Amino acid sequence: MTNRFNAPRLLCSLALVGLAGAASANITKPVYSAAKDELKAMYKTEHDNCGSMAGNAKDVCVERSKGHEKVALAHLEYQYTGTIKDRNHYLESRFEAKYKLAKEACDDKSGNAKDVCVADAKAEHDKAKADLKANKAIAEAQNDQLEAKLKADYKAANERCDSLSGNLKDSCQASAKARYFQ
Repeated sequence: MTNRFNAPRLLCSLALVGLAGAASANITKPVYSAAKDELKAMYKTEHDNCGSMAGNAKDVCVERSKGHEKVALAHLEYQYTGTIKDRNHYLESRFEAKYKLAKEACDDKSGNAKDVCVADAKAEHDKAKADLKANKAIAEAQNDQLEAKLKADYKAANERCDSLSGNLKDSCQASAKARYFQ
């Protein structure tokens, strides 16, 4: 989809989008803005390249371009903010784009073959959605578990502080609060 002229831009954009993937480090506002503009320009070019096609091939090309753009922008947003909400939005945009593209590709088929194709695409979509929901529940349970452990450890530490008096007790309690995030 990209010609020689766009190859350096594509590589630059992919490098910018991949900056914080493994380390979850947030990117700066100027890098975020530049990458966002670059991604929009790149995917506009990709979308424009679909104009030379016809029929369902054009529809598939346009849907692929839209999906790539939405996923790339959602990933960039997650890299910028680093929030769980934006991470989930990025993951959702990935399986939504894949589903829409698969449904569009099914339009080349007819009859039962098309029905099976659409059903398979829907099944993959639903499984991805269920996995994301399960992962959210697991993360919430782990967070609740961590909070319960910290609270229990804080109570035990605070109890040990009760044997002290005056400044030592105050210092011990302050230390326990800081250590167990209370």
